[in-house]
Amino acid sequence: MKAAKIYGAKDIRVEEVAVPEVAAGMVKVEVAYTGICGSDMHEYIAGPYPIRTQPVLGHEFSGVVTEIGEGVTRVKVGDRVAVEPLMPCGSCENCRRGFVNLCSARQGYGYTHSGGFAEYAVVKQENAFVLPEGMSLELGALVEPTAVAVHAVRQSRLKLGDRAAIFGAGPIGLLLLQAVKAAGASEIFVVEVSEERRTKAAELGATHVVNPLETDAAAFIREMTGGGVEVAYDAAGVQATFQSGVYAVRPGGEFKIVSVWEKPVTFDPNVIVRTEASISGSYAYVNLFPEVIRLLAGGIIDGQAVITSIIALDDLVEQGFEALTQDRKQCKILVAPAK
Repeated sequence: MKAAKIYGAKDIRVEEVAVPEVAAGMVKVEVAYTGICGSDMHEYIAGPYPIRTQPVLGHEFSGVVTEIGEGVTRVKVGDRVAVEPLMPCGSCENCRRGFVNLCSARQGYGYTHSGGFAEYAVVKQENAFVLPEGMSLELGALVEPTAVAVHAVRQSRLKLGDRAAIFGAGPIGLLLLQAVKAAGASEIFVVEVSEERRTKAAELGATHVVNPLETDAAAFIREMTGGGVEVAYDAAGVQATFQSGVYAVRPGGEFKIVSVWEKPVTFDPNVIVRTEASISGSYAYVNLFPEVIRLLAGGIIDGQAVITSIIALDDLVEQGFEALTQDRKQCKILVAPAK
């Protein structure tokens, strides 16, 4: 079968590899769609993460079960599934406290185990979640990033009627927008440099869209809200959005960081001291796939709206990673390994 392996920065190769074998408690999935994630982009640009112990990428994927191992009861051959990539140990202190996303011995499909940029993947049965009738496999590949957004909103202090700001309108930003809308935000500001992404944000329910190259986003948000939003989310991961996001939060509010960062940032901590605002992080998700599948299947979150391209595995680099690097019109690109 074909699989995409990463060897270094800007060095991803689609190669022939052996089809993985099924063991007890495992299921073989013929991969239908795999999303290119922002964290995949970071590895493509800056090189593999230290956690990576094998080269096959892809942690946002869906497919059809083609074979099951001994003892498998959760799924059957023919089931359409979304795969949760997290593989917590279950026994470390963080896992015992319920923070399985922060497992100190964390593993995951697409990082420590072969991922979804391949024609087939073998996963634990507990990592395969059956999709309901009528929910497409394309949406199945959106379950993982949507879970990231939903977890961030659930972890934040956002309450019904609050105002929110989202910095960055890539896939996670657009999913955050829909999640805060579903959670009852009364006003939603989206800050994004790309005109196409601002247009999409407006279509998905943003109250205000701001081009930070033309407008001081933090000043605009403070003026429009009389002091700042209750919660701001960073989904871009650059110095400019961090600084604007901190200043866009009202006294006592929260700046929630959802993005992955390539470089450290600097800021004036007096901004936080003087306003008693807080800065917090959000990482992955905890036991959210069933809820997120319902949100996507029911159209409460429109996953289809963030998909801009579907490409073949052979075209992963040029039409996938390079396109996302150079073309701001692209948002979520899905890869179809079987095509």
